[in-house]
Amino acid sequence: MCINGSSARSDLRAHVVDRLAGFERVAADRPDLKAAAVTMTLVTTGEGEDVLDGVAFLLTRRATSLRGHSGQWALPGGRADAGETLVDAARRELSEELGLDLGPEAVLGLLDDYVSRSGYVITPVVLWAGRVDELTPNPDEVGELYRLPLRAIDVEPRFISIPESDAPVIQVPLFDRFVHAPTGAVLHQFREVVLHGRATRVAHLEQPVFAWR
Repeated sequence: MCINGSSARSDLRAHVVDRLAGFERVAADRPDLKAAAVTMTLVTTGEGEDVLDGVAFLLTRRATSLRGHSGQWALPGGRADAGETLVDAARRELSEELGLDLGPEAVLGLLDDYVSRSGYVITPVVLWAGRVDELTPNPDEVGELYRLPLRAIDVEPRFISIPESDAPVIQVPLFDRFVHAPTGAVLHQFREVVLHGRATRVAHLEQPVFAWR
């Protein structure tokens, strides 16, 4: 992404909107599965001259007390309630998990749906939060919270083969380890679409077997 200088962060919001508007997102037609939404929430940090340092996203590690996918890396989000739009579900889940309330004007666009092995159609919603001084993670859902500069995901992922599937497993390097799909798939597509303007698809990418349940 070539946005630099002191006005970079003020220009980024429009840049993200333009990139997402020009991206033909693919929705999954799976009414037999549960609908869920996750948020790629962008916050300004005021650090660094480059926008990849001065704008961060919110990433959590799920509480170890949760029944499903405990301790895994996750973008804030969850299952949509009956009659609730996916965008509204994303904003509600962000509020419930991190105490961050954003209005409809914060929605910048959507990425491709991802069908998880655990039976969900996950819709990634990109949100603009701007400057956020304080967050209040819900300890029942969030074990750890991170504000990571966009530079952290501007990296090449690793793809590995597993005997249980013909599809490649994506591994996004982060924290000296790897983040897998679905979170890793969303982060990679955001990087490709928004940071580099490449319409890269990720719905075919596999999850590791430990995340199938």
